[in-house]
Amino acid sequence: MHYPLKRLLVFPLVMFGVSVFVFIAIRMVPGDAITAMLGTESGLLTPAQREALRAYFGLDQNWIIQFWHWLTGVVQGDLGLSTTFGKPVLRVILTHFPLTLELAILSMLIALGIGLPAGIFAAMRKDSAADLAVRVIVMIGQSTPNFVVGLLLIFVLSVGFGILPQMGTFVPFSEDPLRNLGQMILPALTLGTAFAAAVIRISRSAMLDILCEDYIRTARSKGIPRRRVIWCHALPNALIPVVTLSGVEFGYLLGGAVLVEQIFALPGLGRVVLDAILQRDYALVQGSVLFIAFNFMVINLLVDLAYAALDPRIRLDSN
Repeated sequence: MHYPLKRLLVFPLVMFGVSVFVFIAIRMVPGDAITAMLGTESGLLTPAQREALRAYFGLDQNWIIQFWHWLTGVVQGDLGLSTTFGKPVLRVILTHFPLTLELAILSMLIALGIGLPAGIFAAMRKDSAADLAVRVIVMIGQSTPNFVVGLLLIFVLSVGFGILPQMGTFVPFSEDPLRNLGQMILPALTLGTAFAAAVIRISRSAMLDILCEDYIRTARSKGIPRRRVIWCHALPNALIPVVTLSGVEFGYLLGGAVLVEQIFALPGLGRVVLDAILQRDYALVQGSVLFIAFNFMVINLLVDLAYAALDPRIRLDSN
């Protein structure tokens, strides 16, 4: 059976396992959903009103019945009703996901744009002063948390240059590209520079291994120009671990970089899920986690397919 088809057949089983886990986990969080939703006003409710609200959101039933109703709705494309927003969960997700997707794409572009050239540069100058400098930068980048980088960027720009980040109401790229990029560039730099350190380390290590292979020495002995050997023979094989790392990281970014979204006041999916957990918005948490898990599986499938494109020796069909 073809490999992608096999992976697609596994998707429902994984999604079911994720749904069971998140359904139980969110209900084990201490607190009452109605109280978290209404705050101090919940004390004004009569017992009959509270029970009516619980019945409206289906919280008066036992867990098994709640899960069955939610699962049958998911199969039909209905992820439930958000108690926080008063809207269908799917609509809430699709409203906030484009920001997270844009942030993830910009972060990946920055990380790969910095990490790949720097990793190749360091590998070509192994044990030199330049290689040592790159490795020191990598150590600093990987040991510094994202939120620290974000706060430092804000501090340096505001105190050192008198430039404040463009926060406030988020503006989509389609409405005002310049203002949108002004709002997104600092969060993207915060996430991208941290991930760039990992890309540098992986690409440098992979390139050093590839440069020691026999076919690289053969290509050099034939008189093929050094630049062509690097870019046409060594780089495609060295990209495989970078693709793996990028796929995993991109999946995490699509799940929402919660701390960075909090620091820069971005209404992304990660921030929405965090608020939903605090508000005991069961339907929104369940639907968001299921949506994130689905994205993660799709990205992993695309990464596996990219292996075959980079190296034809890799066969995705199994006998």
